[in-house]
Amino acid sequence: MSWVNQLGGLLRQYTSGGAAAQPAPDVHAHFDQVAQAAPPNVLAEGLTAAFNSDRTPAFGQMLSTLFNNSSGEQKAGVVNQLLSSVNPSALAQIFGGAGLASLVGSGAKLSPDQAQKVSPQVVEQLANHAQKADPSIVDSVSSFYAQHSALVKTLGGTALTVALAKIAERQRQA
Repeated sequence: MSWVNQLGGLLRQYTSGGAAAQPAPDVHAHFDQVAQAAPPNVLAEGLTAAFNSDRTPAFGQMLSTLFNNSSGEQKAGVVNQLLSSVNPSALAQIFGGAGLASLVGSGAKLSPDQAQKVSPQVVEQLANHAQKADPSIVDSVSSFYAQHSALVKTLGGTALTVALAKIAERQRQA
């Protein structure tokens, strides 16, 4: 039985009429079920929809929340993705203003220990710059966090509802 067949009834709650303004009381459990069954690329599409939705906070703000709740390895992974999308002069400005200029410059990747020194506010600024420079960074970050779905739940019910609605829409069209 495919994951779509297993979760069809659950996902129907999140199609057009079901994706109400208020998140379902059990949206966290529903997201867990979908995250365990759906392929990562499908989950990533849902996350991209949540990051780009006008019902959720801005991408940078949401990413800073995820970053704040991430392990050192996860922090390094996402910051290194963002660093690859921002020009060096902007990096110097963002990190220099935060007293972290020594972390950038050589083009080297941040280690988990170095990433722990980066504040969520710096990540928010970095994400905003990265999104302006390369809008596809939202897709990359979504793919990254689709591998860490437990963290995604820290974004709250509205973001999860948007993600589930996108996944439901995608499956309905398939």
